Amino acid sequence: MSLVRRALPEDADEVLRLRQIMIDSLRSDGSSAPADWHAESLPTLRERLAEAHGDFAAFVVDHPDRPGALAALVVGTLEYRIGKPGNPHGRVGYVFSVATDPDARRRGYARACMEELLAWFRARGAGYVLLTASTDAEPLYVSLGFTRDPDPSMRLLL
Repeated sequence: MSLVRRALPEDADEVLRLRQIMIDSLRSDGSSAPADWHAESLPTLRERLAEAHGDFAAFVVDHPDRPGALAALVVGTLEYRIGKPGNPHGRVGYVFSVATDPDARRRGYARACMEELLAWFRARGAGYVLLTASTDAEPLYVSLGFTRDPDPSMRLLL
């Protein structure tokens, strides 16, 4: 029996807690980012977690030492882009949140969640999967077959 399960609406608070851990881990100064966005995000997240057949999936591992808490989280979406060589159907997986509770690291939970999400993408016909890797997480993704992509990404905040 797998430790990994699909996240449920009642996991939303814990999903946000782990996402905050991931966000904070990316800050170069070691400080914590504001968490005031959680309350506004919670209702939408609960709705998305309730959609079992949509284009959004979150996979989690329950914390073995803290009932009601999550140990690890992986979240992704399936997007459509116009097809191209190598991906004629235009389905692309995007992983945007991978986090493990600090006291549950080095147990294989993130890997197990990633493998479940990758299987979910494959079952839906994704031609490839994109993610942004931190330096610390890159070895995990490389071991799963990811390669660096010299994508010249740009961003516009709206």
